[in-house]
Amino acid sequence: MSGGVFTEAGALASALGRGAQRSLSATETVMRHSVQVLVKGVQYNASGRPGPRVITGKYRASWTSDVHRAGPVVVGEVGSAARQARRLEFGFVGVDSIGRHYNQRPYPHLGPAVEQTGPALVRALGHAVAEAL
Repeated sequence: MSGGVFTEAGALASALGRGAQRSLSATETVMRHSVQVLVKGVQYNASGRPGPRVITGKYRASWTSDVHRAGPVVVGEVGSAARQARRLEFGFVGVDSIGRHYNQRPYPHLGPAVEQTGPALVRALGHAVAEAL
């Protein structure tokens, strides 16, 4: 290679392979940071109106994140195992499994956190990949 010009296919393939590996590592680092920021945003939004009110703090603490990498794919997951998570986020109108009637309004806390965090994640991923290449 001379001055950024490749004259051999093998040298180009090798350079692309190194860039791809650096990009994947940088992507994973950005994703790990971003899902933690998203969890903090959800927890903040779930700390009172317009989100759900805090009673014990267990619900806020139930929000977790994880990052998985399988080959060239990096996936960040944020969620809660709390049974009330979906009902609090989207509301619930109807009869539950034991016959109680509800007309519970939604208290969005995940959606607003995603809307706030998403654009920053996209920018950070773009910067990380550009620097890795």
